Amino acid sequence: MKIYIIGGKAKSGKNTLGEFLREELKDYGYKPCVMHITSPLYSYARNYFDWNGNEDDKPREFLQKMGIEIITDKMGKKEFLLNRLYEDIEILSNFFDTFIIVDARLKNEFESIKNKYEDVISIKLERKNYDDMLTVSEAQHITENEIDAYNGFDYLIENNNLNDLKTKALEIVRKEESDRGE
Repeated sequence: MKIYIIGGKAKSGKNTLGEFLREELKDYGYKPCVMHITSPLYSYARNYFDWNGNEDDKPREFLQKMGIEIITDKMGKKEFLLNRLYEDIEILSNFFDTFIIVDARLKNEFESIKNKYEDVISIKLERKNYDDMLTVSEAQHITENEIDAYNGFDYLIENNNLNDLKTKALEIVRKEESDRGE
């Protein structure tokens, strides 16, 4: 089982890169699954706090508060989201052979996943000079900044446009397949 983990700041293109990787991996005969570490947080927002699921009005402040201030800090459940992810991977590995995690933000997310699984490819995605439309407090949150202090990436990609991003996804899959075949 291979795992790709994509990290980056808000609106850097993580979901888009994940979809491009998924399509490329399918072309190589894999059965890839795109996943989110934060799925439980989105479920809470939809099911209990009336969020309609629209990406344009994503409750980022709520997601940040629930994930860090409440679950991690107040409750001390530092591995809660990762443990839920690991359970989902265990179940879904009966149907998929490759997992693409598209929303890593914190150093421990990358390190924990790399420690748990043997074949992990980590990718940092950057989108320079782009207005992410975050408030000052959202932009200063740990989930937007801790990734800058992490250097353990296998790939560092700059998102310049969709065509370039799609090409980079293809290049990553080709390189990983080439390395695997050696």
